[in-house]
Amino acid sequence: MRERLEQLKQEALSELSGAADAGQLNDLRVKYLGKKGALTEILRGMGSLSAEERPVIGQVGNEVRGAIEAVIEEKQQKFEQLETERRLAAEKLDVTLPGRPLKQGGVHPLNRIIQEIEDIFIGMGYTIAEGPEVETDYFNFEALNLPKNHPARDMQDSFYLTEDLLMRTQTSPVQARTMKAMEGEVPVKIICPGKVYRRDDDDATHSFQFNQIEGLVIGKNIRMSDLKGTLLQFSRKMFGPNTQIRLRPSFFPFTEPSIEVDVTCVKCGGKGCRVCKNSGWLEILGSGMVHPRVLEMGGYDPEQYTGFAFGMGVERIAMLKYGVDDIRHFYNNDIRFLEQFARH
Repeated sequence: MRERLEQLKQEALSELSGAADAGQLNDLRVKYLGKKGALTEILRGMGSLSAEERPVIGQVGNEVRGAIEAVIEEKQQKFEQLETERRLAAEKLDVTLPGRPLKQGGVHPLNRIIQEIEDIFIGMGYTIAEGPEVETDYFNFEALNLPKNHPARDMQDSFYLTEDLLMRTQTSPVQARTMKAMEGEVPVKIICPGKVYRRDDDDATHSFQFNQIEGLVIGKNIRMSDLKGTLLQFSRKMFGPNTQIRLRPSFFPFTEPSIEVDVTCVKCGGKGCRVCKNSGWLEILGSGMVHPRVLEMGGYDPEQYTGFAFGMGVERIAMLKYGVDDIRHFYNNDIRFLEQFARH
């Protein structure tokens, strides 16, 4: 049996030396060391040996198994190393090549205008006030001198969630909420930026959702001249130092008197062109002195305090400042449009 084991050892080592890959190596391992392998078959005959021969043959069998396993392990490590080298060569990354440049994003033009407007008014001593986009009928209308069934509601009765809740149609409710929170204290000097919602059909100049910034000032001896000076300062900061403004009578339920405000055309400087329809002026916002009734509902005595309010559409300001002819460009996410405003 000793001779058979030695012969098996030589045969196995010879075949293993010629193994070309891991698959062939595994087949040889099964052939010689498996449960039905050649070594197992020989060792099964140890039952016919004498008690003195069994430990000797058992030791020889273990030596043969160890020699075969050692060669198999050595060959297996070699094949694994070759496979690793092959994969590294196939997946080689040339780190000396320059990386692909990543496009740098920029602030959306509407957000940029909002930030610019906020900076201008913060520089004049205003603070920023915010409120909910889902608003009550009271704050959205009644607290602003728009009682139920008032005809001026027709333009704004829009997206109701319940009989008393709706998506706010203006940021004026923030003014009403601020007055309530101030409990008659002065001065009040705030701007209110945010999204508003109305049932407008989408076209080049209208959208069912847009951004608005409103302002409110309350104190003693606040006059129309203060409003005019504030809006002139804002217009010159936004559109250039030579900008002039024009005030025209108008109507808003929450201000009295009420005015529309125009600026000299940003395209022609007031000379008259296609953009301003040869008038030299462009409308930018509505404003006026706070209605006494609104002051009363906000907790202020109109005999002691006065104030002014104004409101502007952010998209309107952006369209004038950047020369954009269609409001929908701001919402279509067209990279060709947006990348014009990216700062590098």
